[in-house]
Amino acid sequence: MQNHHAVIRPYDPATDTKKLSQIWLDAALIAHAFIGEETLRAQRSLIEDVYLPKADTSVACVGGEPAGFISLLGDFVGGLFVAPAFQGQGIGRMLIDHALAKTKELSLEVYTANEGAMRFYQRLGFVEQSRRPLDNEGLPFENALMRYGG
Repeated sequence: MQNHHAVIRPYDPATDTKKLSQIWLDAALIAHAFIGEETLRAQRSLIEDVYLPKADTSVACVGGEPAGFISLLGDFVGGLFVAPAFQGQGIGRMLIDHALAKTKELSLEVYTANEGAMRFYQRLGFVEQSRRPLDNEGLPFENALMRYGG
Protein backbone atom coordinates (compact mmCIF):
# COMPACT_ATOMS: atom_id res chain seq x y z
CA MET A 1 0.00 0.00 0.00
CA GLN A 2 1.37 3.43 -0.91
CA ASN A 3 1.39 6.13 1.72
CA HIS A 4 0.56 9.37 -0.06
CA HIS A 5 0.47 11.34 3.19
CA ALA A 6 4.20 11.05 3.91
CA VAL A 7 6.38 14.09 3.32
CA ILE A 8 10.17 13.91 3.11
CA ARG A 9 12.23 16.67 4.67
CA PRO A 10 15.85 17.16 5.76
CA TYR A 11 17.03 15.89 9.13
CA ASP A 12 16.98 18.48 11.95
CA PRO A 13 19.47 17.44 14.66
CA ALA A 14 17.79 19.65 17.26
CA THR A 15 14.41 17.92 17.02
CA ASP A 16 14.98 14.60 15.21
CA THR A 17 17.91 12.82 16.82
CA LYS A 18 16.07 11.08 19.68
CA LYS A 19 13.00 10.36 17.54
CA LEU A 20 15.07 8.79 14.75
CA SER A 21 17.17 6.73 17.13
CA GLN A 22 13.92 5.43 18.65
CA ILE A 23 12.64 4.51 15.17
CA TRP A 24 15.98 2.79 14.54
CA LEU A 25 15.75 0.86 17.82
CA ASP A 26 12.10 -0.16 17.38
CA ALA A 27 12.72 -1.36 13.82
CA ALA A 28 16.07 -3.00 14.65
CA LEU A 29 14.60 -4.95 17.57
CA ILE A 30 12.32 -6.63 15.02
CA ALA A 31 14.53 -6.82 11.91
CA HIS A 32 17.80 -7.49 13.72
CA ALA A 33 16.51 -9.58 16.62
CA PHE A 34 19.28 -12.11 15.91
CA ILE A 35 21.83 -9.54 17.17
CA GLY A 36 20.21 -9.40 20.60
CA GLU A 37 18.37 -6.64 22.43
CA GLU A 38 21.26 -5.78 24.77
CA THR A 39 23.66 -5.19 21.86
CA LEU A 40 21.10 -3.15 19.92
CA ARG A 41 20.29 -0.95 22.91
CA ALA A 42 24.03 -0.35 23.41
CA GLN A 43 24.37 0.64 19.73
CA ARG A 44 21.67 3.31 19.98
CA SER A 45 24.18 5.91 21.18
CA LEU A 46 26.24 5.26 18.03
CA ILE A 47 23.19 6.15 15.95
CA GLU A 48 22.77 9.44 17.84
CA ASP A 49 26.42 10.44 18.28
CA VAL A 50 28.19 9.03 15.21
CA TYR A 51 25.99 7.87 12.35
CA LEU A 52 23.28 10.55 12.14
CA PRO A 53 25.72 13.48 12.44
CA LYS A 54 27.95 12.07 9.65
CA ALA A 55 25.22 11.30 7.14
CA ASP A 56 22.95 13.19 4.77
CA THR A 57 19.68 12.12 6.38
CA SER A 58 16.17 12.61 5.03
CA VAL A 59 13.12 12.09 7.23
CA ALA A 60 9.73 10.78 6.08
CA CYS A 61 6.98 12.36 8.15
CA VAL A 62 3.35 11.39 8.51
CA GLY A 63 1.13 13.95 10.21
CA GLY A 64 4.22 16.04 10.87
CA GLU A 65 5.94 13.31 12.89
CA PRO A 66 8.92 11.19 11.76
CA ALA A 67 7.87 7.77 10.48
CA GLY A 68 11.15 6.72 8.86
CA PHE A 69 14.48 7.92 7.56
CA ILE A 70 17.29 7.24 5.14
CA SER A 71 20.90 8.22 5.80
CA LEU A 72 23.32 8.57 2.88
CA LEU A 73 27.09 8.64 2.88
CA GLY A 74 27.60 9.75 -0.70
CA ASP A 75 25.86 7.05 -2.74
CA PHE A 76 25.99 4.51 0.12
CA VAL A 77 22.83 3.94 2.18
CA GLY A 78 24.12 3.95 5.74
CA GLY A 79 20.66 3.22 7.05
CA LEU A 80 17.03 2.96 6.04
CA PHE A 81 14.55 2.45 8.85
CA VAL A 82 10.77 2.80 9.05
CA ALA A 83 8.84 2.75 12.32
CA PRO A 84 7.10 -0.62 12.68
CA ALA A 85 3.63 1.02 12.70
CA PHE A 86 4.34 2.49 9.24
CA GLN A 87 6.04 -0.47 7.57
CA GLY A 88 4.38 -1.86 4.46
CA GLN A 89 2.92 1.52 3.48
CA GLY A 90 5.47 2.51 0.84
CA ILE A 91 7.60 4.77 3.02
CA GLY A 92 10.78 2.72 2.51
CA ARG A 93 10.29 2.78 -1.26
CA MET A 94 9.59 6.52 -1.10
CA LEU A 95 12.86 7.09 0.79
CA ILE A 96 14.83 5.01 -1.74
CA ASP A 97 13.24 6.97 -4.61
CA HIS A 98 14.18 10.20 -2.83
CA ALA A 99 17.79 9.02 -2.51
CA LEU A 100 17.87 7.99 -6.18
CA ALA A 101 16.80 11.50 -7.13
CA LYS A 102 20.00 12.71 -5.45
CA THR A 103 22.30 10.07 -6.92
CA LYS A 104 21.58 7.63 -9.73
CA GLU A 105 23.53 4.80 -8.11
CA LEU A 106 23.08 3.44 -4.61
CA SER A 107 24.82 0.73 -2.66
CA LEU A 108 24.15 -0.64 0.79
CA GLU A 109 24.89 -3.48 3.12
CA VAL A 110 22.18 -5.58 4.68
CA TYR A 111 22.27 -8.43 7.16
CA THR A 112 21.54 -11.62 5.22
CA ALA A 113 19.57 -12.89 8.22
CA ASN A 114 17.19 -9.95 7.71
CA GLU A 115 15.27 -11.80 5.01
CA GLY A 116 12.54 -9.18 4.77
CA ALA A 117 15.06 -6.45 3.96
CA MET A 118 16.88 -8.70 1.48
CA ARG A 119 13.57 -9.29 -0.37
CA PHE A 120 12.64 -5.58 -0.17
CA TYR A 121 15.88 -4.44 -1.78
CA GLN A 122 15.74 -7.17 -4.43
CA ARG A 123 12.17 -6.13 -5.35
CA LEU A 124 13.41 -2.57 -5.80
CA GLY A 125 16.13 -3.72 -8.20
CA PHE A 126 19.18 -3.99 -5.95
CA VAL A 127 21.56 -6.77 -6.95
CA GLU A 128 23.81 -8.60 -4.53
CA GLN A 129 27.51 -7.98 -5.24
CA SER A 130 29.30 -9.81 -2.43
CA ARG A 131 29.07 -11.00 1.18
CA ARG A 132 31.26 -10.66 4.23
CA PRO A 133 31.05 -12.78 7.40
CA LEU A 134 31.38 -10.01 10.02
CA ASP A 135 29.41 -6.80 10.55
CA ASN A 136 30.91 -3.34 11.20
CA GLU A 137 31.29 -4.12 14.90
CA GLY A 138 33.20 -7.33 14.12
CA LEU A 139 30.26 -9.48 15.20
CA PRO A 140 29.61 -12.74 13.32
CA PHE A 141 26.58 -11.55 11.35
CA GLU A 142 26.88 -11.90 7.58
CA ASN A 143 26.31 -8.82 5.44
CA ALA A 144 25.49 -8.63 1.74
CA LEU A 145 26.69 -5.70 -0.34
CA MET A 146 23.94 -4.72 -2.79
CA ARG A 147 24.00 -2.17 -5.60
CA TYR A 148 21.32 -0.35 -7.60
CA GLY A 149 21.86 1.36 -10.91
CA GLY A 150 25.03 1.92 -12.80
